[in-house]
Amino acid sequence: MTDTATDPASAAAGGPAVLRPHAEVAFAAELAALEAHDAEEGRPRPPRWRLSPWSVVTYLVGGTLGDGTVVVPKYIGSRRLMEVAVATLVTDRALLLLGLPGTAKSWVSEHLAAAVSGDSTLLVQGTSGTAEESIRYGWNYARLLAEGPTPEALVASPVMVAMERGALARVEELTRIPSDVQDALITVLSEKVLPVPELGREVAARPGFNVIATANDRDKGVNDLSSALRRRFNTVVLPLPTDVEDEVRIVTTRVADLTASLSLPPVSTAAEEIERVVTVFRELRSGVTADGRTAVRSPTATLSAAEAISVVTNGIALAAHFGDGVLRPADVASGIVGAVVKDPVADQQAWQEYLDVVVRERPGWGAFYEACQDPG
Repeated sequence: MTDTATDPASAAAGGPAVLRPHAEVAFAAELAALEAHDAEEGRPRPPRWRLSPWSVVTYLVGGTLGDGTVVVPKYIGSRRLMEVAVATLVTDRALLLLGLPGTAKSWVSEHLAAAVSGDSTLLVQGTSGTAEESIRYGWNYARLLAEGPTPEALVASPVMVAMERGALARVEELTRIPSDVQDALITVLSEKVLPVPELGREVAARPGFNVIATANDRDKGVNDLSSALRRRFNTVVLPLPTDVEDEVRIVTTRVADLTASLSLPPVSTAAEEIERVVTVFRELRSGVTADGRTAVRSPTATLSAAEAISVVTNGIALAAHFGDGVLRPADVASGIVGAVVKDPVADQQAWQEYLDVVVRERPGWGAFYEACQDPG
C-alpha cells in the first residue's frame, strides 16, 4: 500500500488522499499491466471479468510479467489454493473463504473482487444486527409513503447491484449474520434471481455475478450455516502460515504498508523484533517451542499474523514518537502481553510460565524477558 499523503492513484483521480484506498485504486498500475498482458497473450476471460483467471491468481500471489512489471504478492501461501478459489468463481458455485481470525480472508476477498470485477466495494458486513435488506433490498421510506412501491423508491443491496452489473458481491463474516437472514442468499445462489414481489418483477443475475463470503467458527456469536446454504458454496480453508519464514514475511510486508500509510517515521531493528514476536506467537499457538523440546501451555487467544502486525506497528509508534527511533523489546512488550492475556487468570498463568520456562532461558532474550515482567 502506498503512502496516502502522496498516493499517486488518488492524485491521478483528482480526489483527496485517503488512509486506506480500495485495492483497485492502490494497485491500479498492476491491474492495468495484467490486463495488457492478458491481451498480448490472448488469455481467455470469463464474461465481465477484468482479468483472466491466470492473471487473477498472479495478482494475488505475485510474479514478474514479460515486460518486467513486478506484481507484489497480496497472499503469501499456496498458489494452488488461490487457483482453487478463482476456479470456483468461474463456476456457478459461490466461494466461502473459511479460516481462523487473521488468516487473510477479508484481504483475499477484497483483492479477488478488485481483480475480477474492478470493484471491491459491493460489500455486506455481517454482524448480529445485519438485516435481510442488506442482502435483498430495502426502501426509501419517504418515497414509499409518498408514492407507494416504485422502482425509484427501492434501495438496492450490494448483492442486487452485483447481480445487475454481473460483478462479485462480498459478504464478510457470514456466520455472524442471523440464520434466517443468511438464508436470503439461497434463492440468489441457486436460482440466480432476486424476486421483488412488491413491484411484480425479479432481478436476474447477469453473467459474471458471484458471491465471495468469509467466515470463521472460533469467535463467539457464530451462527452455523444451514445445510441448504452450505451446499451453495465451495469452501476454501485458508490456513495459518506453515513456516516461520512465511509468517515473518507476511508480518514484515504488512507492517511496512501500515507504517507508510500512517506516516510513521522509520525505525531501526524492526526485523529482529518482528521475528521475536512471530516466534512467541507460533510457540504459544502450537503448544511447543520451535526446537520441539519444550511443551508450553497455549492461551485462549488466536495469536495470528494479524495480532503480530498490530503488536509490531504499535511498538514502532512507541519507538518513533516516545523513544530514540530504535525498536526495542520494551516497545513490543506491552502490546504482546495485551495480545496474549485475554483471560486474566488462565492466560496470565500460561504467559508467566512461558516467560519463566522458555524466554528467560533463551540466549539474547534477557531484555525481552525483563520488559515483559513490567510491560507498563
